[in-house]
Amino acid sequence: MKLIPMMMSPWDRWYSTSCCLCCHVRTGTIILGVWYMLINAVVLLILLTALSDPEKYHLTSAELANDLDVMDDANMCIALAISLLMILICGMAAYGAYKLRAAWIIPFFCYQIFDFALNALVAVSIVVYPNTIQDYLQQLPDNFPYKEEVAALSNICLVLVVLLFIGCIIGFKAYLIACVWNCYRYVSGRGGSEILLYVTTNDTTVSHCLPSNHTFNKSN
Repeated sequence: MKLIPMMMSPWDRWYSTSCCLCCHVRTGTIILGVWYMLINAVVLLILLTALSDPEKYHLTSAELANDLDVMDDANMCIALAISLLMILICGMAAYGAYKLRAAWIIPFFCYQIFDFALNALVAVSIVVYPNTIQDYLQQLPDNFPYKEEVAALSNICLVLVVLLFIGCIIGFKAYLIACVWNCYRYVSGRGGSEILLYVTTNDTTVSHCLPSNHTFNKSN
């Protein structure tokens, strides 16, 4: 008898166990989770400092030269809760990749999909409503670097520059999503104890489920 190779699905064509810097997707997911944890920890520290000493970090509308309102306590508490939740999700991803537990990676993967969708919506909104860029520039402070030079550009040029910038961000985020997804598949594969092999004989084809550590000898 002989082994018949299984047809490769489109998802399998993009599957790889290596990511940027030639490191393993498991290592890349751990690094990504720790990096996101550090960023959210810094944000959490800034919010706690601002909440403990509101007079020091109080920003008036005159200082910002616009009509922005000062963040109240309710919004500050919501931001704190989001930061804590993000630290938990990123920690779960790093722990799941380290301990080979695929279920712990899913929340971080869902967050990546949500963040990717938000960036895609921003790009679509800029294409549909290009005047929003000029409105945003007018809300910036007068001492903002290169504000006048940027505002002097045409709407088409501004839209192209912003779309190029957002496109690079979306492409990078899509690559990170693929890395985390490949890590999830790798961890799930390591956790599986059986593989499916298709064996053919002269007149029929049967399938066998055998342990993943089982070895086969090809017979003539």
